[in-house]
Amino acid sequence: MRSLVLISVLGLALIAMARPAEALDARMFIHHEVGDYAAWRKVYDAFDATRRKLGVTGQAVYRSVDNPNDVTVTHDFKSADKAKAFSTSPELKAAMEKAGVKGVPQISITTRAVK
Repeated sequence: MRSLVLISVLGLALIAMARPAEALDARMFIHHEVGDYAAWRKVYDAFDATRRKLGVTGQAVYRSVDNPNDVTVTHDFKSADKAKAFSTSPELKAAMEKAGVKGVPQISITTRAVK
């Protein structure tokens, strides 16, 4: 009986880990310089509800050691299509302008390499 329970639990764990190809996660890297990090961060934080509405499931902010106004942000999505839609959204463009992003941001959309 214990073996049957153990096999069942392991089987359920394997099923939970298996994901269809269309459900692969995507991560977006956005690199840009801002005029003033503190002002940018206020706008970024205020944009959280809109980010989530547009499909962002997780995010992180990084600053350059040498230039605190040099920012790299990661955003996670359920799919590359959702990431692409977010990157071209008018809401994102308006928020970046309001936040004082300088120049054109570098945006990369990636998916996790299986092997």
